[in-house]
Amino acid sequence: MTAPADGRTADTDALSPVRAGLLRAAHAEAEALRNRAEQEAAALLDQARAEARDLLDEARRQGEADGADAARDVLVRARRAARSLTLAARREAYRELRRAAAERVGALRGTEDYASLRAWLEQRARALLGPAADVAEHADGGVVARAPGRRVDLSLTALADRATDRVGGEVRTLWEP
Repeated sequence: MTAPADGRTADTDALSPVRAGLLRAAHAEAEALRNRAEQEAAALLDQARAEARDLLDEARRQGEADGADAARDVLVRARRAARSLTLAARREAYRELRRAAAERVGALRGTEDYASLRAWLEQRARALLGPAADVAEHADGGVVARAPGRRVDLSLTALADRATDRVGGEVRTLWEP
């Protein structure tokens, strides 16, 4: 069998529905996570803004007594606190996205299609490392292959992490307006 010019094989095409389903599920999960993250971020921002307003009111009172420098210091602290809360919400949203993606991909082990997926992953590992590569089942599903001086991790967890990493800049849409 000849491989298409883009390097894909018939096995890859056979997995297209599985990949498409995973992508749809991942996008739906990402959308839900994005919505939840937006709500959490909005709540955190509202709280931070309320705290900032309280701090700003206090700064104004101090400013009348102590001058503009004291007010500026309080405002800077409020902005830093708000920024810190925003960044914490972003980190948590990203961690949750990675966890959910790994969980969804890990659920493939319980499907009828897992045997063919695992066989394809083993074939892919041998294509990358050679036919003599030592291929073993990974505890989280998928395979890990070794050849002298080389190792390939095609575990379901690693594949989910790579997919999340490939989303790259799109992840920022979870917390940007």
